[in-house]
Amino acid sequence: MIKVGLTGWGDHPDVYSPSSKKTEKLQDYSGHFPIVELDSTFYAIQPERNIRKWISETPDGFGFITKAYQGMTGHHRGPLPYESEEEMFGLYQLSVGPLKEAGKLPMVLAQYPPWFDCTKEHVGILRRLKAQLEGFDVAVEFRHQSWYSEKYRQGTLDFLRQQGFIHTVCDEPQAGEGSVPFVPVATRDDKTLVRLHGRNTAGWKAEGRDGKKWREVRYLYDYNDKELEGIAEGVRAIADQCRDVYVIFNNNSGGHAAENAKRFMEIAGIEPGGPGGRQLDLFDKGEW
Repeated sequence: MIKVGLTGWGDHPDVYSPSSKKTEKLQDYSGHFPIVELDSTFYAIQPERNIRKWISETPDGFGFITKAYQGMTGHHRGPLPYESEEEMFGLYQLSVGPLKEAGKLPMVLAQYPPWFDCTKEHVGILRRLKAQLEGFDVAVEFRHQSWYSEKYRQGTLDFLRQQGFIHTVCDEPQAGEGSVPFVPVATRDDKTLVRLHGRNTAGWKAEGRDGKKWREVRYLYDYNDKELEGIAEGVRAIADQCRDVYVIFNNNSGGHAAENAKRFMEIAGIEPGGPGGRQLDLFDKGEW
């Protein structure tokens, strides 16, 4: 089965009813899509009350792809706000544990930074991550091209299989060593993650130039039909290798993600509507 969703639920006006309050956005979103990427867990380990609130606001069958906290993947700068690595991982597990118990945690996404290249040291870090998140399904996303170089590509995929990691397949600008190619290969027979970041090459290279605004530029992209058809072909190839493929549109900056996801589902022949049953043709404001 191919499941399609977006990064977060707070920045997609096309999926909200005009009468919805800010606190009702997740309910509206879950009527359109069966999965969402939970990005807030990257910036801070969330209080259990937040997690339980989100569980209560979503129907059975809905899933949160939960990003690993930035301190767990080497993004955090400066000293960690925890006494030890063990404490950090322990608190993260307690935080997202209710999602797992509720059957709403398809995977934890460990996205590594562009400087995390293919070295023996970094392979060791991945092994430790696996041990520290024992019992959780973990998807690994690389941002350094070396993992998919001719020399290391097969070894990378074999390692992910051996460790039981879910392969994260990315569509993103091909902009040097800080980006990875689209590699439609499953490393587990039950699930694979596909993240679509857009193809804004100039924006991808602009990291750090304008402070926090670079994020808005980086993911500013509107996929056209030809591009979505190519992605759909790749996703179908992955679906032949595993039971479920989770597809996340992360091109949020210009408000294109929801409409691109809608069009992708049409092209791929995926039945519209999330667990809540709201049809995506209600994006037409005249239908509200």
